[in-house]
Amino acid sequence: MTHAPSHLSTHLRLVGMAVLWGASWPWGRVLAQAMPPLAAAACRFLIAGAILMLWLASTGRLSALRSWSASRWAGMVVAASFGVFGYATFFMSGLKHVPAGKGALVITLNPVITLLLAAWIFHERLNKRIGLGMALAAVGAAVVITRGEPWHVLDGRVGIGELLLLGCVACWVAYTLIGRKVMAGVDALTTTAVTAAIGAAMLLALTLAVDGTTALAGVLAAPRNAWLCMAGITVGSTALAYAWYFDGVKALGAGAASGYITLVPVFGVVFSALWLGEVVDASLLVGGTMAIAGTALMNLGRR
Repeated sequence: MTHAPSHLSTHLRLVGMAVLWGASWPWGRVLAQAMPPLAAAACRFLIAGAILMLWLASTGRLSALRSWSASRWAGMVVAASFGVFGYATFFMSGLKHVPAGKGALVITLNPVITLLLAAWIFHERLNKRIGLGMALAAVGAAVVITRGEPWHVLDGRVGIGELLLLGCVACWVAYTLIGRKVMAGVDALTTTAVTAAIGAAMLLALTLAVDGTTALAGVLAAPRNAWLCMAGITVGSTALAYAWYFDGVKALGAGAASGYITLVPVFGVVFSALWLGEVVDASLLVGGTMAIAGTALMNLGRR
């Protein structure tokens, strides 16, 4: 008699990913206030990319990149454009304007859109419970984004910071779904290392084109607490968490892995309140509860 393989270690890594990504919001908020946002994003992925490439080399898998086809490299460039370059740009720019806890709750839209597109593209199943959860999560996110007045979504009265964070959502959904395709035959660490390195080069080029070398000087002049946050966001939230996330996508599927993003806003709000003293107002509490409950209901529906 055969038994289904246990994915316990994969689930534990996805929980660890949620903790680290939750912490990335207050860390990112500190960086966005202390450094030029684009330069901070470039620095984040330059450091993380170097760590991941060294890690890849230590496993003996770096030499395998030489045998990659042009189409595989093209897929990695597209994935890096969304998941690293696009996401990091919107992330750091959005946190310049929006509190970290609020930003963490906006990303509850990620699993909603990911599941919808995964059902369309990969034929992952949907049911009434998933549909109800999607609706609840979407309304909750709208309450958070509009400060308790979701009807203003229709008349366009949404701040620049919130719009930038919606760019994060779009980029991450694309990254998740593209990653599922380009990862065929490629392990999670290799995918993460290559996309981080490519994305870092893109971010550095954009920083130099938009802000020049003065932005990099601003990064170097940042205070000690900003560099401690940089260490946390590069080693933990980028190098480790990205690898764990892609491992989850490969083992469980795009919809199931993205379901763990439900936990990210919980950790994000808690860490932002504890570390940065951010106030959790009524719209954040009510909308956040709805969004998190909706994504939890989606996960129950998937089971």
